[in-house]
Formats: sequence, C-alpha cells, structure tokens
Amino acid sequence: MARPSSAADPAVDASPTSSSSLKSKRKSLVASGVGNVLEWYEWSAYAVFAPFIAAAVFDDTNPVSALLSTLAVFAVGFLMRPLGGIVFGRIADRRGRKFVLVTTMLMMATGSLVIGVMPTYETIGVGASIILLAARIAQGFAHGGESATAYSYVGEIAPPNRRGTWGSIAFVAIFGGSALAYTVGGAVTSALSENAVAQWGWRIPFLLGAVLALVALYLRRSMDESDVFESDTTATDSTPIPRRTVVRAIVLMIGMTSGITAAHYTWTSYVSTYAITQEGMDPDTAYWMLVIAQVIALVSLPFWGRLSDSIGRRPMLAAFAVLMFALQIPLTGAISANGWTLLVAATVALLIVSVPASVLSATLSESFPTKLRTQAIGFAYSFSVAVFGGTAPYLNQLLVSHDIGWVFGVYIMALAAATGVACLFMKETKGVHLSDV
Repeated sequence: MARPSSAADPAVDASPTSSSSLKSKRKSLVASGVGNVLEWYEWSAYAVFAPFIAAAVFDDTNPVSALLSTLAVFAVGFLMRPLGGIVFGRIADRRGRKFVLVTTMLMMATGSLVIGVMPTYETIGVGASIILLAARIAQGFAHGGESATAYSYVGEIAPPNRRGTWGSIAFVAIFGGSALAYTVGGAVTSALSENAVAQWGWRIPFLLGAVLALVALYLRRSMDESDVFESDTTATDSTPIPRRTVVRAIVLMIGMTSGITAAHYTWTSYVSTYAITQEGMDPDTAYWMLVIAQVIALVSLPFWGRLSDSIGRRPMLAAFAVLMFALQIPLTGAISANGWTLLVAATVALLIVSVPASVLSATLSESFPTKLRTQAIGFAYSFSVAVFGGTAPYLNQLLVSHDIGWVFGVYIMALAAATGVACLFMKETKGVHLSDV
C-alpha cells in the first residue's frame, strides 16, 4: 500500500512549511512516551495483582473460579479495545492526534482511581464485580484509542529514515509501564504482609497511577500536533482510497500482530501468575524476576528499531516468527519454583518479542494513508490484541487448570507462524514518506 522512498533520505514527513522543529518533535515524542508508560502501567497493574483482586472482588470460596473470573474481566477490557480504536481513531483522523491522547489519558486515570477506591465483594457482594467490570470496560475503550493514536502519532512525527528507532519508543513505553507495575508490585509485596496486601495493599498501584496521570496530562498539553495530519487536512486531493486495498492491509496487520501480541501478554501478564500458582514460586521473587527481564527487553528495543531502519521491517518480523515457534514450549517448561528459571525464560522470550515489537509503530503507520491511518490501526491492532493478547492469560490458566497447558504452547507456535505468513505477503516499507502512502 506504500511506495518506499530512499532509506537514506533524511527529510521528515512534514511539509517544507512545517513550524515544528526536530527539537520540538523530540519533546513531543517524550510527552507521548511518558503518557504511554503511565497508561500501560495502569493497564498492567491489574494483571500484576490479579490473584489479590480475585480474592477481594469475587467469591473466594472457589479460588480457581475467582482467578478465572478476574482474568476474564481482563479479557473483556481487551474486547473493548477494537471499539475504542475505531471510535477514537476516527476522532483522531478528524480532530487530531493530540486531542485523543489527552482524552484517553483522562479516561485511563479515572478507571484506575475507581479500581483503587471500589468496595469489595465482602462489602456489597456482586456489585463489586460489576464496578470492576465497568472500570475495565472504560479502560479498554480508552486503551484502544490510546494505542492506535500513539502508534500513528509517533510514526508521523519521526524522520522517515529513523521511524523504526523513534517508533520503538512506543513499545519501550509498553515494557516500561509493565516493568513499573511489577516494580510497584514487588515493592508492595515486600513492604507489606500477605494479609495486608490482600486487605488493602492491592489498591496502592491504582491510586498511584491516578496521581501520576496528572504529570502525563501536563506534558501532553504541550505536544505538537502531527505535521503529517495537518498537511493532510489542508490538502485538496480527494481521490478515494480503494476499499479492497485497505481491507487487505488490515487483514495483513491482524495476522502480523497476532503472534506478537499473544507472546507478549503471555510473557508479561500471565507468566508470573503461572510461576506463583502452578510452580509455587514466591510472589515477591516472581515479580522481581519479571521486572528484570522486562527492563532488559526494554533496553534492547531502540537497537532493534535502529536495525530495522537499516535492513527493513520484514526481516525483524520473520526472525520473531522462527524463534518463538522454536522456543515457546521449551522456555515455558524451564520454569520451576526457583526464581532464576523465570528470569532466564522470561528474558529470552521477551528479547524475542522485542524484535518485532520495535517495528510495530513504523510498520502500522507505513501501511495506511493519513486520512484513515489511526482508525485503521485502531481496528487492526486492537482487534488482534483483543482476540489473541487479551485472552492469553485466561486461556493459559484455563488450560493449565485442566492439566493441558502444553496446548497453549502449540497455540502460540501457530500464531507465530501466522506472523511469518503475513510477513511473506507484506511489502517492505522502510523509509517511505507517509504522505506517499
């Protein structure tokens, strides 16, 4: 769908009359990234404290059922993401990227605050479960718009020959938010007794997230609007975009993202729960091992992004497909009650996930025209994340509870293969000018 230009072209995707300097764009990149970190922190905190939320908000007479219910709510939040991606994506394509990034930040913070102060099952019964569900639905709706708009925004403000490098910051924020959530989780479980965490300590990360959101909102208010978006809104070219071309690009992006997102959420949102509930690992140890693994993966992202600016997006995606297909089951099988096993397995897995994750923003933004870029990304990416990523923790726990956890390993392998197949049908878009897409 894109017409690649020279990868050596140092120009940015803005028009010659753009008022935004490269320095200003870098500040906007930081503002977007900080907001993304806090959004993903708030989103990931739920997965980190899933066992404690299960006991507080659902009927704890059946611990397995309560945990599955908590993970099901996690999945429901994800199912709202495609709708949020489409609705906010359409708004972003009409009113601008900045407006949506501020709005979604407010919604995520509100949802986090609600979870932090909500009553428990013991206090109001099933009403607590309903409040939690409503908060997660609102967060899922906002998160779909946030992710789509952030990918579109970062891709648009980046220089064409550095879009992989700049775009990797979008996933740095994802790992950063998740690592922050696990750091807070480790700190809370280390400082408080297990009973205190179960009674009130699990609320701390959500209340903290609501407060930190004020910092992100302050930074985002000073962001530049995307020059690519502003140039497109003033353009006179009204040539219709072939529906078949857009549908093909969406299908390819869903297939491409499926393996990446399933592997990502398995190794960030579920693996600690697996280590704690199935292998008997100490929760404090599990949290800190995963923090270290995510920080290592986070540091690698800009290097992978820079490599993609040299060799292209497709080789990065193909490398992930092959490595995850080969190592998913062996890495899961290596986890035991010893913390170092989780550290090694998660580090290797997340480094593999980092390879394609670093090019997601670039690949997605390079696959759709500006006038519908965000809404197309919003549907394709959010649909894939909802179907294959948000359901991963629930399916994992469900299959493990039936002593057939190996089936999920095969499932991840199949989705990694789907990423590889999609890669074969994709055109290389490294260095393309977004105005030419």
